[in-house]
Amino acid sequence: MCRGSHNNKYYSMCSAVFASALLQAFAMRFFLMPASLLPSGFTGVATLLEYAAKGIGLNFPVSAGVVALNVPVAVLCWKHVGKKFVLFSLMQIFLMSIFLNIIPSLNPFEDILLNICFGGTVYGLSAVIALRGNASTGGTDFIALYISNRLGKSIWKYVFIFNTVMLCLFGYMTGWENAGYSILFQFISTRMIDSFYHRYKRVTLQITSEHAENITEAYVNFCRHGISVVDGYGGFSRKKFSLLHTVVSAYEVQDLVAVIRNADPDCIINVLPTENFWGGFYQKPLE
Repeated sequence: MCRGSHNNKYYSMCSAVFASALLQAFAMRFFLMPASLLPSGFTGVATLLEYAAKGIGLNFPVSAGVVALNVPVAVLCWKHVGKKFVLFSLMQIFLMSIFLNIIPSLNPFEDILLNICFGGTVYGLSAVIALRGNASTGGTDFIALYISNRLGKSIWKYVFIFNTVMLCLFGYMTGWENAGYSILFQFISTRMIDSFYHRYKRVTLQITSEHAENITEAYVNFCRHGISVVDGYGGFSRKKFSLLHTVVSAYEVQDLVAVIRNADPDCIINVLPTENFWGGFYQKPLE
């Protein structure tokens, strides 16, 4: 990789981290805090520990709890996911804390449901931007990315279940109304992540072409996935052609389609959703 391309990649990652931190702080100051929604993730766990500590006469600061929970998971991700990923995630957390102290707390909507809908959307978008920039917003995102990277599939729905259980505990301690609104907020933000972050979703490409060798050569030079080629003929035209078949990550599709069409502009490409896949599959690691 040339130095200019390498620098552009770092600028892109830094821009994504900056935008993610700004949007997350914006969502918290404008929607989450004014609506008195309960926190989730590691912040929620730390708050829950604070409540439990108070119940037995001890003092357990939330800030100390957040750090104590994040550090071991960050170390785990450092060893098994990627150093750059952890560093940029920590940068996102640091910037978000700064923006949280700078941005004033406002309440643009009187209706709490509008706060939840807009806040959940913006909060989820901030996480998506961080993830697409090879970082995260820390907390349970660390765990989600670590497990997803090991299993090769998304686990955001399980993160939502974990947050729901935790918020139900908060509801038992502090009141069910805010807990219910907080669960709705988490559902919207989690759906945003699951809908727009496709790293672990797979699709099947079916390519019909009369120039299979050109496509195969371009394909294997571009990525590390396997590709199968079957010879056939058109039922109407009776012309000979080849049917190429491969399974790739959803986030790779646009680049691969461009590579394939550059090798054969007249080819036909059909993109099919792949619900289940067993066998060897190369998943590009997080850096």
